[in-house]
Amino acid sequence: MAESGFCCAGCSYVFRIVHEHGLAGYYRIKDQITVPADVAVLQARNYAWLETEQRVAELAVADSGRPPELVLDLQGVSCAGCVWLIERLFAQQAGGRDIVTNAQFGTVRWRWIVGVFDCAAFARTLQTFGYLVGPLGEARAEPESRGLVKRIGLCTAFAMNVMLFTFPVYFGMEPSFEYARLFGLLSLTFSSLSFFVGGIYFLGRALRALRVGAMHIDLPIGLGIVGAYAGSLYGWFSGEERFLYFDFVSGFILLMLIGRWAQVAAVERNQRRLLALQPKPPQVVTEDAGLVAPELLRVGQIYALKSGQTNPVEAQLGEEGATVSLASINGEAEPRVLVPGARVPAGAVNIGLMPLRLKASQRWRESLLAQLLETPERAGVKDRWIQQIVRGYIGGILGIALLSGLAWWWGTGDALRTWAVVTAVLVVSCPCAVALAFPLSDEIATVALRRRGVFVREEALWMKLSRVRHIVFDKTGTLTLEAPVLKNPDALKGLEPSARAALHTLVRDNPHPVSQALLENILAAGTPEVLEGEVTEVVGCGVEIGNWSLGRAGWRGVSQREGATVLVRAGSVVAEFIFSDTVRADARLEVTALRMRGLTVQVLSGDRREKVATLVEELGLPSNCGFGELSPQEKAAWFIGNRATDTLMLGDGANDSLAFDRAWCRGTPVIHRGLLEQKADFYYLGRGIGGIRALFEVDTMRRRTQRVILFFSIFYNLLAVGLAVAGKMNPLIAAILMPVNSLATLAIVMGGMRRVFRVAR
Repeated sequence: MAESGFCCAGCSYVFRIVHEHGLAGYYRIKDQITVPADVAVLQARNYAWLETEQRVAELAVADSGRPPELVLDLQGVSCAGCVWLIERLFAQQAGGRDIVTNAQFGTVRWRWIVGVFDCAAFARTLQTFGYLVGPLGEARAEPESRGLVKRIGLCTAFAMNVMLFTFPVYFGMEPSFEYARLFGLLSLTFSSLSFFVGGIYFLGRALRALRVGAMHIDLPIGLGIVGAYAGSLYGWFSGEERFLYFDFVSGFILLMLIGRWAQVAAVERNQRRLLALQPKPPQVVTEDAGLVAPELLRVGQIYALKSGQTNPVEAQLGEEGATVSLASINGEAEPRVLVPGARVPAGAVNIGLMPLRLKASQRWRESLLAQLLETPERAGVKDRWIQQIVRGYIGGILGIALLSGLAWWWGTGDALRTWAVVTAVLVVSCPCAVALAFPLSDEIATVALRRRGVFVREEALWMKLSRVRHIVFDKTGTLTLEAPVLKNPDALKGLEPSARAALHTLVRDNPHPVSQALLENILAAGTPEVLEGEVTEVVGCGVEIGNWSLGRAGWRGVSQREGATVLVRAGSVVAEFIFSDTVRADARLEVTALRMRGLTVQVLSGDRREKVATLVEELGLPSNCGFGELSPQEKAAWFIGNRATDTLMLGDGANDSLAFDRAWCRGTPVIHRGLLEQKADFYYLGRGIGGIRALFEVDTMRRRTQRVILFFSIFYNLLAVGLAVAGKMNPLIAAILMPVNSLATLAIVMGGMRRVFRVAR
């Protein structure tokens, strides 16, 4: 698809239908980075749960006269353009009343006319455009960034008022002026409001950290706020102007809030791109109890597994054969044909056209799939560098304040003078470098990575990356493309309309990977007609309708190409399609670049050893760097004795879930399955893996910038604290130094981080 300007046929397809629906305005207002459509827009999804939700919602308002409504999680929305497109699509649906898309929470609420609107049909329409809906997760607390925005708004107003009533003092207003006391009272009032709205936020977090024995960056921030506010309170009540730092208190709190907002806003935005809930296998139809959830299946119970459905528990196949995919549980790319009576493992996907009759061999809690979908709690990760900085900062400042206080008391015997010096030391020892500049550099790095399609989900990622020395890749879907690639697309272009219609009919509702790859390429060029009649399947061979068939070579017609998928009409071969398990285009280049950075690279896969060996050779890795035919448990066990504390794991399927739980750092390239995204520290989009190298390069520049900021902060604090210890500090000098220091710190951040946008192009 490179020559067409699209990364894949899926994106080409979405581009075409956007224009066909008259919604080309989306491309003028959309964000720069959107989720690639890929095969997600074509893969069948079970929306039976949504049909049930619609019936329940309609029954709930049956006698009230109010329109029913649903609130759902929404994946893929990232900007105003997405909101605009979703609202236009809803307006085109029959029976739609109104819709509200909340990009901040990643939810959508719609209302409709009973008997006219079809929720499942609209969900499928959204999927066609690359948006996925899911059941609403747990009630969501207000995002931390939204609460910080409210605090910032209030504290900005308070700080401006404090400045307004403090400036007259700096410009010569005498204490005897008739409004001087009123101005001081107003400064006290607005500074107190700033303290209780913004300052308490940092103090509360610092105290909670101390309770668990941690040195949090909010502790030095809290010390500075309390020292400045307490001294200012005394100064106002005693009439001592040398203690009045109300403008410093309000300005400092505002800057710290802005820095904290920058730290969390970008990460929250990345988290909202994904559905909140981990998907579980849908209900299955049993012979004795009807529709039941996987958790209620009993050993020996007979149930049906529909086409495209995931088998929830290990079971025994009935009297018919089956074609299943085991890619999500063992990484084996090629479908597997099972004979009657064979064992069907949990996690296998029925990719045949007909339902399978299965007999459960285990309970859900014993199922491998249940283990893979489980999300265990992980211990929090502490940034030891930040801990050392905070510990050294607090110890140094408290020590200097104590020694300077003792020295002034010994030398002058003036308690007020001594207290003024101690207060000045606590006030001007500004932790802006760590509290403002560090979060800002993290936020700039996060935003820059979005341009490469890399999305940071956990703030702890930055502190983890510095310890990573080894990278472990899964094979299928991570180093190789998830779906097989059609190597001879010209075979499709040469088809006559009747042959194209027959092929479309044969693959349209077929979950087989080859059929999905063909469907993706067919729809990218247009939507052909379909034939009348029923598509039937011969397990292990192919599908047919009338005198048309699609399947392996030699089944209905003689092919000249071994291993080809053949379209046949009445025994005559019409077209031959060649597919391959394709390595991502930039994989060899990027793996080489990662190794040049001093990182070791290994491949863990459930696929066959010979296929893993071929991939390792193609990537230019030593032969001992690839491990094949590993079960999910064996992948996890590999980390026990192989550097689990400094390894980055990259995987995309349920078979990687247990290994993810053991790895130090985790990333995933796939967001359509919904299996690993909630466990990952970051995820990345696109058809290549270049974002991994960009992640390390951006982190290198981020850490380099933070070191420069730290050295500057040390210089500033030596100067400011030196003035305070010498008794030369007063509120006016403090009011000048703080904004100058903050502006200089921000300038260093912007200057040091400007190159990250070049790396992330």
